[in-house]
Amino acid sequence: MSSSSIVAREISVEFPIYENSHRSLKKAVLNLTTGGKIGRDAGRHAVVTALDDLSFSFTDGERVGLIGHNGSGKTTLLRTLSGVYAPVRGTLQVRGKIASLLDVSMGLDPDATGFENIYLRGILDGLSPARIRSKIDDIADFSELGEYLNLPVRTYSSGMMLRLAFAISTSVEADILIMDEWLSVGDAEFSKKAAKRLEELVGKASLLVVASHDPNLVARVCTRKISMEHGKMVADEAITPPAKQDAEPIVSDQAKLPR
Repeated sequence: MSSSSIVAREISVEFPIYENSHRSLKKAVLNLTTGGKIGRDAGRHAVVTALDDLSFSFTDGERVGLIGHNGSGKTTLLRTLSGVYAPVRGTLQVRGKIASLLDVSMGLDPDATGFENIYLRGILDGLSPARIRSKIDDIADFSELGEYLNLPVRTYSSGMMLRLAFAISTSVEADILIMDEWLSVGDAEFSKKAAKRLEELVGKASLLVVASHDPNLVARVCTRKISMEHGKMVADEAITPPAKQDAEPIVSDQAKLPR
């Protein structure tokens, strides 16, 4: 696998708020409870700075864990790395193919069948029809949905939909893996199988960036821990994961999804 890296130089992400009312009390409360700083742009609109002048370099082989309270900027940073948000200032250079597991169920068409959704998600991920066809049997077998794959996704339970979405999302082949929490899907038996598949996917990636509220997960999986607060990186330290042993696959309580 080719060398992968992410290099950011003084990147900032801002969200303008187009409202007529000032509501100063609400803004004061938001300033205390969210990660962004509230200011004004050139047009005098209120602006929330979600990421504030970040510079960092993630290199091949690293497993980077992002920690911090809700609103600290972790998810915004992951979305920026994935290309969902564009920095308003600074430069961001990504070398390698990215797979994003921020919201595995995003993009599913409820009126399309399970099989059709496999094709739709594959196309969105830039795969050719031939490449998608080569993955269908594996995705179908892993999801354990059987004949339900011929039915519209709107007929699925939430657990069935997550099984399909997880099977599709983790069938990717990428150099850089972006994750928001460690995913666990379905009942106990399927969850164990899903955790094993996720660990295999992480093991194959050249570079991992994961945000989590679970310090034990970060300590076990990551080689580097970055603490975020109000859109800034306030600490960056190397960590040494414990030696690998024959153990149960990782399942983080913080990332348990509904069945």
